[in-house]
Amino acid sequence: MAAVPTDSGSLPAAGARFFCTAGRGLEPFLMREVRARLAATQVEYISGKVFFTTCSDLNMLKKLKSAERLFLLIKKQFPLNVSSVSKGKILSEIQRLINDDPESWLNAISTWKNLLELDAKKDKLFQRAANPPKRKVEENDIISAKKLKTEQSQELQESGECLLEKQTEEETQEQGDFFTEREKSQEAFQNDVVKAADAKNQKDLTFRVSCRCSGAIAKTFTAQEVGRITGIALMKQFGWKADLRNPNLEIFIHLNDIYSVVGIPVFRIPLASRAYIKTAGLRSTIAWALASLAEIQAGAFVLDPMCGLGTILLEAAKEWPTCHCLQRVSILLFLTFHLGKSLS
Repeated sequence: MAAVPTDSGSLPAAGARFFCTAGRGLEPFLMREVRARLAATQVEYISGKVFFTTCSDLNMLKKLKSAERLFLLIKKQFPLNVSSVSKGKILSEIQRLINDDPESWLNAISTWKNLLELDAKKDKLFQRAANPPKRKVEENDIISAKKLKTEQSQELQESGECLLEKQTEEETQEQGDFFTEREKSQEAFQNDVVKAADAKNQKDLTFRVSCRCSGAIAKTFTAQEVGRITGIALMKQFGWKADLRNPNLEIFIHLNDIYSVVGIPVFRIPLASRAYIKTAGLRSTIAWALASLAEIQAGAFVLDPMCGLGTILLEAAKEWPTCHCLQRVSILLFLTFHLGKSLS
């Protein structure tokens, strides 16, 4: 097991410092994955967590398959000393997680904000790239229709000409209004995304604290007490406002006999929750790890006769889209075909 040196979530020249939670025994898989998928450096682990530095954006970070949750690191240090000190001193030690190094907190908040803003800008550019061509074509069609109707109207009687021009102007105006409203709604949506990401103004920030305590510290303080102590210290230090229901920011604290870790969840939904897995079966991270052990190549056949709900095959098909995944009946047909072909 790697050592637990004091670490901070400040933004180094090579990128931001993150950590992921992982199931027991999956740490080696996650370490290999962050190196291969994110070109991560300074990769180390302790039981249940992998720490690394990367310049990857949110789209790349979302692709991690062997991680449970992803956090932006604020602090990582040795465990609090609770063996022979009073409860008041332990409380003071918890408060020092915030008060001793406020700069690391501000740097982590700035990095978190920049990640969200960059992701919002990329979404905005993508939508702008996708929408204008369609809108331009439609506008050209409107102009062409107007010209055609104008040419035809010149050949009609004066009464018919006036009526046709009036109808054309009304149709063009309605369609123009439609495009203007659509553009405004898209801009409003993007502005909402940017506003949600904009949490650099410390006084406007709302937060809540989530805690996990185990070992000796759990015998002295409950997770709720640690959360309350931390929350009060954050409000006093930075002027943030507590909001337990819909905060801008969530602070995660894990205290045990091995380490003290503080971080910010990057995504509200765990990475292990796959949208393409509709029915719960084998844990998705374990299924991906098992599939990765097969060293699947392009065009390979992946056979799983005891597939159950097919989670391993789903992970294999998603990660290696060029492979052919077969289960139960498909395997029987596959074997029958090849057996018959060999006998003939």
